[in-house]
Amino acid sequence: MGYNRNIPDVYKQNQILNATPKKLVILLYEGAIKNLKLAELSAAEKKIEATGNALIKAQDIIRELMSTLDFENGGEVAGNLNQLYDYLMTEIIKANISKQPEDIARSRVMLEELRDTWIEV
Repeated sequence: MGYNRNIPDVYKQNQILNATPKKLVILLYEGAIKNLKLAELSAAEKKIEATGNALIKAQDIIRELMSTLDFENGGEVAGNLNQLYDYLMTEIIKANISKQPEDIARSRVMLEELRDTWIEV
């Protein structure tokens, strides 16, 4: 019954393919948050490699968020988001050095607030 193993992947793929641009941004936030939560747990358990890997994945997602910004049509909002994403990247780099769960949590909380704002829009 190996055909059932990929059902979550197929579901996720369909969710992405059928998503609106707003939903895609929310999915990116959720992916970054998930990785930051994993990094927090790994850091608390002193799993250095797992912490680093999860933080790198979160950074990759934030880079993707940065690449979606439309500075031509987004004006000041796009500029402000770019500065915020840049700040988050710096904070995640610092958290990757310290490997302290509370340092990781600060970035996660910021992303949760951003995600919640996008959901409300």
